Amino acid sequence: MLRIDCPVCGLRDETEFSYGGDASKIRPKLNDENEQNWYNFVFVRENPAGLHPEYWQHVGGCRYWLVAERNTLTNEIIGIELASKRRVEGE
Repeated sequence: MLRIDCPVCGLRDETEFSYGGDASKIRPKLNDENEQNWYNFVFVRENPAGLHPEYWQHVGGCRYWLVAERNTLTNEIIGIELASKRRVEGE
C-alpha cells in the first residue's frame, strides 16, 4: 500500500486519495481553439519509467489537490506539494 504524506493532514493511506492524472502535461489556455492541442492534452499519454509528477486529491481528508513526485518503478513518493502552489501556463 502506498502511504501519502499530505502537507495538510500528515501521513495517510492511499485509500484516502483519488488519482487525478499526469501532472507533467500543460493544459492549453481555455480560449485555445486548436483541437489538436486539446486532443493531445486529454487523450495522448506517456507511460514513463522512473520519476513522474501526478495529481492526487485527498478525498478522505482535507479535499486538497496535491502533486506527488512518484517513482513509477518502485512506487516510492519522493516529494509532494499542494497543487495550488504550482504555476500554470501563462503565469
